[in-house]
Amino acid sequence: MEHTSTDRTTADRATTERPAAQGAQAPGRAGFTRRALLGTAGAGLLAGAGAGVAGAVALDRPGAAPAAGPGGALGAARVPFHGEHQAGILEPQQARVQLAAFDLAEGVGRDGLRTLLQRWTKAAERLTAGEPAEDTDNQVALDAGPCSLTLTVGFGAALFDKAGLADRRPQALEPLPPFPADALDPARGDGDLFVQIGADDALVAVHALRVLQRQAAGTAALRWQSAGFARTPGATARPMTGRNLMGQIDGTNNPQPGEDGFAAKVFCTAGPDQPAWLAGGSYLVFRRIRMLLDNWEALPTDRQERVIGRRKSDGAPLGAPAGAGERTPVDLAAQGPDGALAIPADAHVRVAAPAANGGAAMLRRGFSYHDGLLPDGSPDAGLLFLAFQADPRKGFTPVQRKLARGDGLSRFLRHEASGLYAVPPGVPAGGYLGQQLFE
Repeated sequence: MEHTSTDRTTADRATTERPAAQGAQAPGRAGFTRRALLGTAGAGLLAGAGAGVAGAVALDRPGAAPAAGPGGALGAARVPFHGEHQAGILEPQQARVQLAAFDLAEGVGRDGLRTLLQRWTKAAERLTAGEPAEDTDNQVALDAGPCSLTLTVGFGAALFDKAGLADRRPQALEPLPPFPADALDPARGDGDLFVQIGADDALVAVHALRVLQRQAAGTAALRWQSAGFARTPGATARPMTGRNLMGQIDGTNNPQPGEDGFAAKVFCTAGPDQPAWLAGGSYLVFRRIRMLLDNWEALPTDRQERVIGRRKSDGAPLGAPAGAGERTPVDLAAQGPDGALAIPADAHVRVAAPAANGGAAMLRRGFSYHDGLLPDGSPDAGLLFLAFQADPRKGFTPVQRKLARGDGLSRFLRHEASGLYAVPPGVPAGGYLGQQLFE
């Protein structure tokens, strides 16, 4: 939906998977392909703080190579671990994700944290290349290639005090304010160390998480874990934006590389209120958002469309002529035959529009989840919302406030877990995760 996440489309995947399968050089991080910039992608949240979104950005990655060893065309796709930014932010969204947070053990301190991050770096270098993680490898993913595996690490606010680094905690890493109707479970959010593990194979993602968990034993304990999914590459006959669990085309308006001001919206620069060690990094907001699917599915299609502000069939904004598509610009002044606004005043696309939020924008990378039924028989399902931004005080927080007050979609959502993390910049060759924080 609006303000979508970077989700991966079939077209986007072709830029990495097909070259890998054919033994050609796969794309890398340095530039953008025209295909990547035109692509769109799978399931995510709706807008701002509302519901997930699927976005449309893929990056060229010169120097990426097909992994030696097992794996077919899909399994051989490889995302380089080293780069200016951590992998898993600008890359196309994979089919599977494991999200988790760890809490540091008492007395670990600065040196213990640094040792753990160095250990995780070595494991990530090997796993993303499709290689075993040495002595900590349980061989669960032995038959697969790297499957576009990415591992992204973030730091929670409490980590800085525990590790003796309080003077280096960013000002923007302040707790998110409470929002109306939040029903947050602290046990399923926050945490000292956050990891996002994406892959196009579920076993590859789970295996990577298990490796990190085993390597953290005695230093950090798992606090919470969530598994998510998006559309599998090749599932549609042609490249197309995916749908979320509400059945809506999801991922139309994510900011894209190449747009004016893109980097300033997503990545940090050193300044009066941003520490130098975070330059090139980002902030990640995580929200577990349950969709009230039974209530939503009881609405007729035309009512659902008025809640969102778009046609369900093709994603075109309400009021657009026949033949329009999801890329048709939203006309918030359009009127219906009766003279009323074609897009209602509380429609999601209207309330979430950047113009209605001081230009606030985030790069979203959401995944759907479905964890069975709740005690009342309703689905425990929805969106694992992930949004990268240069400053949550200017991105997520004002947008979520606006959505919580006036978005008609909020009646069908419950925010049940939350987290905010500082994501350090990428790892240069020979370096390690978070090195800038320590040195």
